[in-house]
Amino acid sequence: MDSVDTEVLKSAVAWLDAGHKATLATVTKTWGSAPRPIGAMLVIRDDGHVIGSVSGGCVEDDLIERVKAHQMTGGKPEVVTYGVTADQAARFGLPCGGTLQLVLEPVRAESQLKELLATIERHELVARFLDMESAHVKLQSGRWSDVLEFDGKILKSVHGPRWRLLIIGAGQTSRFLAQMAQALDYQVTVCDPREEYADEWNVPDATLVRGYPDDVVLQMNPDPHFAVVAVTHDPKLDDAALTEALKSPAFYVGALGSRINNEKRRKRLAEFDLSAEEIARLYGPVGLKIGSKTPAEIAVAIVAEMTAVRRGVKLESIGVPAAVPATPNTDPLACGS
Repeated sequence: MDSVDTEVLKSAVAWLDAGHKATLATVTKTWGSAPRPIGAMLVIRDDGHVIGSVSGGCVEDDLIERVKAHQMTGGKPEVVTYGVTADQAARFGLPCGGTLQLVLEPVRAESQLKELLATIERHELVARFLDMESAHVKLQSGRWSDVLEFDGKILKSVHGPRWRLLIIGAGQTSRFLAQMAQALDYQVTVCDPREEYADEWNVPDATLVRGYPDDVVLQMNPDPHFAVVAVTHDPKLDDAALTEALKSPAFYVGALGSRINNEKRRKRLAEFDLSAEEIARLYGPVGLKIGSKTPAEIAVAIVAEMTAVRRGVKLESIGVPAAVPATPNTDPLACGS
């Protein structure tokens, strides 16, 4: 699956190749409440067709009208701001107090979007620098710590898989989880040393490794942009990965299984060199408590919880599972029970 940003870039390239003019818009700053995060993009074709979003819709409508009226045909990028006044916020449907700053860039062959896409498709992180005065573009290798920066003269945007997910187990739930995570801009790796599962893995662009889980976790050098989810139901594999992941800076570590099985897992982990604080980092049963039953539903619950943790959202269902009242559940695949 393509992420929204990749779809925007691919559309911009396709429209340019087809002889259309196009304008690329990037959110560079927000004040107060804002409907879309910094770095969100959209591209508008000269006839008003649009891919992506930077707001709830009203800002897009104004941008489309500007493009169709040929108000953005100059060769230089420009900055526009919406929601400066209460009247503007109301007109453009921005939340109370919301203000949105955008950089609008005419798409040209010199924009290096093809080169940018080629780098992204190699699963590499890349930083793109746009000079507002000359419209010159430079690409260079990105780092996990890179973020969008704009000082009014140079726009630095970051593209590619800034977040990584390691899934332990190549079963059916892993297929759905990998696909959903890819749609959320994760670079996905699946670890399974079992031939009967690994030989059947076929999710495009999700790398399969056959090493033992604890070795793979260490080799991937977890950082705060890294998540590990164990879904094999085999303690020898899941616990090996969790032992190393819980000691790492990974922002999310989860394990599939019932509440009872996860309490048994915590007792097993305590027999290794893990502190109580490290064990408390485990999200198990993994996923938000939405009554998941099928593999696809379980995957939805997992990526939803990962997103909440990644965004710093505090939810009652996030935290030490033992603090959540138990709900009877006999389904061995269910996230919670």
